[in-house]
Amino acid sequence: MAQVVEPRADRRLRRARAATLFSLATGIWASLLLPLVGLAREDDPTRVALGAVGIGAFAASQAAVLYAAVTPWLAQRWRHRAQWCLGLVALLTVPLVGPVAAGGWPTWAWLGASLIGMAPLLVRLPAALAVSAATLATTVGVALWTGGQVWRFVAVTAGVGVGVALVNGFQVWFWDLLVEARAGQAAQARLAAAEERLRFARDVHDVLGHSLTVIALKAELAARLAEVDAERAGREAAEVQGLAVAALAEVRDTVHGYRAVDLADQLAAVAGVLRSCGVRCTVVPPADDLPAAAASDLAAVLREAGTNVLRHSRAGWCRIEFVREGGMARMTVTNDGVEDRGPDARSSGLRGLADRLGAAGGRLHVRREENLFTLEATVPVAP
Repeated sequence: MAQVVEPRADRRLRRARAATLFSLATGIWASLLLPLVGLAREDDPTRVALGAVGIGAFAASQAAVLYAAVTPWLAQRWRHRAQWCLGLVALLTVPLVGPVAAGGWPTWAWLGASLIGMAPLLVRLPAALAVSAATLATTVGVALWTGGQVWRFVAVTAGVGVGVALVNGFQVWFWDLLVEARAGQAAQARLAAAEERLRFARDVHDVLGHSLTVIALKAELAARLAEVDAERAGREAAEVQGLAVAALAEVRDTVHGYRAVDLADQLAAVAGVLRSCGVRCTVVPPADDLPAAAASDLAAVLREAGTNVLRHSRAGWCRIEFVREGGMARMTVTNDGVEDRGPDARSSGLRGLADRLGAAGGRLHVRREENLFTLEATVPVAP
């Protein structure tokens, strides 16, 4: 199941969602204001009261449906309830709103236009066409019942309804496209991390696979020889010990090679992943080549910092800068879009890096200012 991206945690999507809701709300105002013209033209107080109730209930149910259309984290049952509520209210508006300003103003026709305008947002195209046809039939019936002009009712319901449907459909389609794009970026980041883990797992498997197989065979042979040839069994056990020590050394070399990634390669990889995920990444590389030990330590910090940007924020931009001053090299990684539960000084990954830098005479410092997160790592370099 695809992971749902919640715009509540994404500043850019939150703004886009607010703009979409505002645009859709203009249609609700149209469905309120134009039928209210019919209320102003109605002389019967009872019809005015009933019509006001029907129009208000229709606008409220319409707002609930449009809100659900741009709220991807909303449970499906609430969507269905909002849609059924709108359908029921739409049926009730026929006797409540239909007689309002009968013959003088197509009051119910404007509600019918809103129904046609929302149909593509609620159901698939065949069902939307069926809803539109039923709405047109209803508006014709209301016109004949109230003595209104049929062509006028049909022109309002069909003409305005199709226009609203096109506008609403485009807005919601564009919103869905933004949500899917953000979900794709998150999936791409997870895939990059998974590929790196798989690469390391393959390296460890290649290193240990052969050694452990030989160790298992030697250990089995030593166990069989223990009762018949103790001297040879001892030699085999000694060989098993030697193989185990060699395998352990190979694993340590592999892990060291994994941790000691080239700084330039790591910088290019992190910047590439961030940019592919829609983060504007600015890189200020070191002016001079750094010593291997310092470069290795900073590469490890950079890898963790890049992971934190993708995992703990909805960043729109990130800046990676290297500065060398005297006997110290400093790397600063700053990004926006920090979530409430972003990384802090107690994060296990950052704590491990702080210990590593501390052992080398360096220092790791993190700070958060509003929605900005800054990670600063310093390591000593030879003068």
